[in-house]
Amino acid sequence: MEDEPNKKKLLILYASETGNAMDAAERLGREADRRCCPVSVLCIDDFEPKSLPFEETVIFVVSTTGQGDVPDSMKGFWRFLLQRSLSKEWLKGVDYGVFGLGDSSYQKYNFVAKKLDKRLLDLGARSLIERGLGDDQHPSGYEGALDPWMSKLWKTLYNKAPNLFPNDPNTATLNGTWVDQPKIQITYHDVGKGNSQCSAAIDFKSLEMLIERTRSMSPGKSSGKMRPDCFLNLTENCPLTRPGSGKDVWHLEFEAVSSSFSLFQSIHYDVGDVLEVLPSQDPVAVDAFMKRCNLNPEAYITVQPSKKENSMGDTNHAPDIPVKLKTFVELTMDIASASPRRYFFEIMSNFASAQHEKERLQYFASPEGRDDLYQYNQKERRTVLEVLEDFHSVQMPLEWLVQLIPPLKTRAFSISSSNSAHPNQVHLTVSVVSWTTPYKRTRKGLCSTWLAGLDLQQRVLIPAWFHKGSLPSPSPSVPLILIGPGTGCAPFRGFVEERALQSKSGPRAPVLFFFGCRNEENDFLYRDFWLSHLQSGGVLSEDKGGGFYVAFSRDQPQKVYVQHKMREQSTKIWNLLAGGAAVYIAGSANKMPSDVLAALEEIISLEGGVTKEVAARWIHALEKSGRYHVEAWS
Repeated sequence: MEDEPNKKKLLILYASETGNAMDAAERLGREADRRCCPVSVLCIDDFEPKSLPFEETVIFVVSTTGQGDVPDSMKGFWRFLLQRSLSKEWLKGVDYGVFGLGDSSYQKYNFVAKKLDKRLLDLGARSLIERGLGDDQHPSGYEGALDPWMSKLWKTLYNKAPNLFPNDPNTATLNGTWVDQPKIQITYHDVGKGNSQCSAAIDFKSLEMLIERTRSMSPGKSSGKMRPDCFLNLTENCPLTRPGSGKDVWHLEFEAVSSSFSLFQSIHYDVGDVLEVLPSQDPVAVDAFMKRCNLNPEAYITVQPSKKENSMGDTNHAPDIPVKLKTFVELTMDIASASPRRYFFEIMSNFASAQHEKERLQYFASPEGRDDLYQYNQKERRTVLEVLEDFHSVQMPLEWLVQLIPPLKTRAFSISSSNSAHPNQVHLTVSVVSWTTPYKRTRKGLCSTWLAGLDLQQRVLIPAWFHKGSLPSPSPSVPLILIGPGTGCAPFRGFVEERALQSKSGPRAPVLFFFGCRNEENDFLYRDFWLSHLQSGGVLSEDKGGGFYVAFSRDQPQKVYVQHKMREQSTKIWNLLAGGAAVYIAGSANKMPSDVLAALEEIISLEGGVTKEVAARWIHALEKSGRYHVEAWS
């Protein structure tokens, strides 16, 4: 709804990492709009934190990432809230609600929502409603908690501020134009204008600008940098696992063929950094999508916020320079790997000409059909293209397709090389993602499958960005305790390479590395590399105070994991910790980080002669002093 001067409104702020929190926030906004409630929905990094005391009612929708971390878009806002100068009455008069999105299989489930709730209370705000916690493990996903929480929210808000609701809040109307009108507008341009302003990318600068311009137009764009830091070319690929082992992991080496760091300077990164790449979509799928939606691949378009969105202050859009429609789809719309959101089905129902399809889509979009939609869509990981092909009578306008199709996202990988050891190169350890759905359909990860299948003979340019991850580059004088089972070993390959290079100029602090895999013969990643540094004088050698310990979980009747190997080396670990060592953990986010943490607490308790509670505080102190780091992924 369009804001009126001095009129009270509901403010919804979201902090999203994968798009789920944004989707939930926008759904809250639509439901408020249908109840004639004035509402504004903003990404939290588009909101000025110091303005918070002047808001009357704020709903926060926040996701939890990694090991209890706030999403990137929330980091600035959260730092502001943590300022000690803020008084206990700073938010007096502000009513709020918090809905969190998380996964209960993680140790710090919905940690961000919980700590935000507590901090808002500490600053004097008043909680309207008990915080809601959406869980990916629920049979209906986060919506299993969102639906009842939202129903309670409208009742609570009506009792607290009835002037926000002209009608009964239990009765949603179609008062607003939110459902009927897309939030973007698309302009078609003649070929002549397109050719003059969007010439073929004949050099790296043109290609950089094309990617930046195209992705800046996308309504689902992230807050990150649009222009690539460089383009990479694959120079080496070799499998690290044996066929039939149940794992498909590859070592990939790339060289930078262009760099925006400097005209005459090669790429730069530190060990522990993260590389993001923009995957290429299957040309066959792109062509099938264009044909299914009756789109002209040769047309030139610009994408901008609608007049209504501009009137609400959304003027931060891309320059009015046309791009080819097919290029826009290829670079911004995830048509063949991501599943559409619930709202996609609701809008589809408006454009279904076959009655049976319209009714099924309306059912999927209703509260009664929520569980069936989850089984059909999310559980099966149905793609946008598959859904469109299942409902043949639907013909959606391009505006709705651009707004609702999940954005094509960059994929992040831990860098597994040292820039000092490999100038102008970057190495990755890529596990090809593959799984079977409940209906026995094989699914593969878009980016990992594409990277592993690249042909060395073809010069494929890969747009790439470098970012700081959760593992800061350590000082050469700091002893290291590294725990990295499976592909969690990737960043530590770079750590060991760097320290080996540093040791040539003088003594360096020791390194202990704990690695784990299923079988010694099938998936012992980088076996020769680790063993070479274990030899006399090597970074991992015992004569240098180091060590390399491997847990083969399936090579004996009883399961053996990295935490078991750590307990066997408790004295060594304790001595390094007492000597100022830093702990780095990388790998699966499921149980491994918590199991490793428990093993460390036991070791500190046993070797230090203290209680488990004191040991836990000891590790917390390590974390606060920057000597305990975790990078985990699902």
